[in-house]
Amino acid sequence: MEFKDLHELKRAAAAVLAAGEPLRVIDAAALRERFLEPLVRTAIFAPDPALREVSRALIQAVAGASGIWSASIQDLYAARGRGEISGFTVPATNIRGLTYDTARAAFRAARALHVGPLVFEIARSEIGYTEQAPAEYAAAVTAAAIREGHRGPIFLQGDHFQINAKKFAQAPDAEVRSVKDLIQAAIEARFLNIDIDTSTLVDLSHPTVAEQQRTNVEVGADLAAHVRRLQPAGVDISIGGEIGEVGKQNSTVEELRAYMDGFRENLARRGGGLTGISKISVQTGTSHGGVPLPDGTVASVKVDFDTLRDLSRVARQEYGLAGAVQHGASTLPEEAFDHFPRVDTAEIHLATGFQNLLYEHPAFGDGLRREVREFCFRACADERKAGETDEQFVYKTRKKAFGPLKRKMWDLSPSDREAIGRSLEERFAFLFRKLGVVDTLAHVERTIRRVDLPPTIPLPL
Repeated sequence: MEFKDLHELKRAAAAVLAAGEPLRVIDAAALRERFLEPLVRTAIFAPDPALREVSRALIQAVAGASGIWSASIQDLYAARGRGEISGFTVPATNIRGLTYDTARAAFRAARALHVGPLVFEIARSEIGYTEQAPAEYAAAVTAAAIREGHRGPIFLQGDHFQINAKKFAQAPDAEVRSVKDLIQAAIEARFLNIDIDTSTLVDLSHPTVAEQQRTNVEVGADLAAHVRRLQPAGVDISIGGEIGEVGKQNSTVEELRAYMDGFRENLARRGGGLTGISKISVQTGTSHGGVPLPDGTVASVKVDFDTLRDLSRVARQEYGLAGAVQHGASTLPEEAFDHFPRVDTAEIHLATGFQNLLYEHPAFGDGLRREVREFCFRACADERKAGETDEQFVYKTRKKAFGPLKRKMWDLSPSDREAIGRSLEERFAFLFRKLGVVDTLAHVERTIRRVDLPPTIPLPL
């Protein structure tokens, strides 16, 4: 369980840590095996906000003392844009539930296979329905890195920091301000990779592609400049852009060029020499979460790999980007994944597949699974469409149970959490092999330098 107050936390910390500048770990085994889980639980569940903040800051400090730091993937992607490295697709995982356990599984698989680039991300929408603010998510992932003996950078990413088109139409300044506030909160939590999604503002009613993309590039450049104003000294945050909303029509090379040319022009107006984006998200036939069939299984999807190859090639050769980014991929058939590195996809985003593994795992338990279903029928009834079966409805809405049932998921028995963790580790290892990131650690060691950020608050130890 979590620490009940600061006094109890300090007493436990004194047994494994030596206060000072810098903080020192004096009993690494006890820290990992006995101190860390109560600390991360306190960072998430403590009723006192000040105690949560202290716990999160202590996790950051312990990470630094353990050779772990939050980093931007910008320099690795720049090297890829220059053609110096290739042949792999970076996995970016959205963790909606059991974040600490899931990240532990990822770090174990990555360590065993010498994986270098590994991104942990959370989208604007997920922050809401999973009830994971950036600072909480960062604490859970960072604690997992410590627990599994990771050394080196960790890449935290704000995914789909998206403009809501309806809200933008009604009050554009307020909607942009809300995304800027989220960007600030994420950077303060040491998210040094931010994916800006203004693709919702593409207007296909205009006669030319440049006009269709105009609002997308203008608002995107404004948000990118905001990121650059807030980024810590010595860090170039990796920024992603997006040209086509996931689940809509497939992207084209013409759209990519219109976006990039317009974005660069708009960004230049906001300050000379500002670094642009490092990658571009595109649509090639997938949708977030997949399309559920009446029995709750997911329909097969055909990814347009030729389009993905063409978009990645133009992004690299003409604009120096790492390449294209594929969203909505975790529910694809297993034989699809090794195609992504073959067509030089820079990054792939994986979310719902891990959610499904968790919810459908035998160790999750029928009782808790029943609570998830009951939550969907009770809290999400207004989202149900005519003709949907119960299984389709639950599949689409069960992601929203992660926040309200977060404590119950964390309170699964240790043996059940370990069983789920083993299955997650196997899935991560499978994906790492398919995506070509095995034995890529040297790429990270060569391109990513350590930048120590100042503590968020003074530690009262």
